[in-house]
Amino acid sequence: MKKVNKIVSEELFEWIRDIRRTIHQWPELGFKEEKTAEFISRTLKKLGIKHKTGIAQTGIVGKLITDEKAPTIALRADIDALPITEETGLPFASQNPGIMHACGHDGHTAIVLGAARLLKEDPPEGNVVFIFQPAEETDGGAKPMIEEGVLEGVDMIFGGHIERDNYAGMIGIKSGVHTAFTDAFEIKVIGKGGHAARPHETVDAVLLASQIVINLQTIISRDIDPVHPAVLTVGYIRSGTVYNAIADRAVLRGTIRTTDETVRELIIDKTRKMCASLAILHDAEIKFNNKPGYPPIINDEVSLEYAKYVAEKLIGKGNTVSLPHPSLGGEDFAYYLMKVPGCFVRFGAAKDGHEKIASHSPKFDFDEDVLRVGAAYLSELVRYSIKKLRKQ
Repeated sequence: MKKVNKIVSEELFEWIRDIRRTIHQWPELGFKEEKTAEFISRTLKKLGIKHKTGIAQTGIVGKLITDEKAPTIALRADIDALPITEETGLPFASQNPGIMHACGHDGHTAIVLGAARLLKEDPPEGNVVFIFQPAEETDGGAKPMIEEGVLEGVDMIFGGHIERDNYAGMIGIKSGVHTAFTDAFEIKVIGKGGHAARPHETVDAVLLASQIVINLQTIISRDIDPVHPAVLTVGYIRSGTVYNAIADRAVLRGTIRTTDETVRELIIDKTRKMCASLAILHDAEIKFNNKPGYPPIINDEVSLEYAKYVAEKLIGKGNTVSLPHPSLGGEDFAYYLMKVPGCFVRFGAAKDGHEKIASHSPKFDFDEDVLRVGAAYLSELVRYSIKKLRKQ
């Protein structure tokens, strides 16, 4: 592995690291990232990069224009945090109670700002758009950013996510489908309450909710071709008020993760039919509501070729990992790729002793050496992509 501490200067690394730690201390939820946006704006101003604030409420777009007729490459960072109470014990831990950067968005923002500094100090032969997007973790800030025109004139876009599956100095790249559809659902069970000692007079909502949870898993195990990845998770159940009464209502909420549209539609249809059948069998009312989430990221093959070439040049072929399977996580970067070609990569950032601590955990942290790699990689990817597009 090439020495990651040689990829950028120590002074630049410390600058990027300080940005990450400052943002980490003041995390904010989606569409409320006001202090974060102000900090990003001040940093871009110091770099001399023109930018616009208040896009999609708290989003920011910076532009580095060297030749308006030349190709334009966009880099995107998500800036929001999660409603989690931090338990890392870091000296720069969250100062906002109940909110934490537990998914690496502080690192993503620092990486793109680092790339911005590198590109400002040594401008490429084309143009760069720096997108700092709110609300990736919630309703998705990508769509309103796009609706406000952030992709106008953009020829190609790149983004990345910090991951614990590989170590700093490694970059994972996935051809084709990279992430999943992220449908959410809610099931409401309306039965008939009564005394715990007289179940025959009731329609037990708890029992029905339990049957629903079990039957949902049979859809995955018996109705879906195993070669297609699919996950159905019930993450929330609420029912009942006291131990000795049969509940008349229950609410279940969960998510459906798939990478194939046909499989997605089949699971939704089977879930709806299952709920209707149980309602008839038990004289209950069961309402199923599906809320579509993000579409999958599908990496463009030309952009992926650029991304892979630059990774191999920067960190070596042995550290450029071809990811064999899509992630069943979701990412609203997918919306950008529905408009322009691009590629989304994974930055290895596993921290010694934290390898088994997942993102969205109150103990989440990462190896800050990834900040060196990410900034250098994205800046070089911009330069290379512009050169390739100029030749077309």
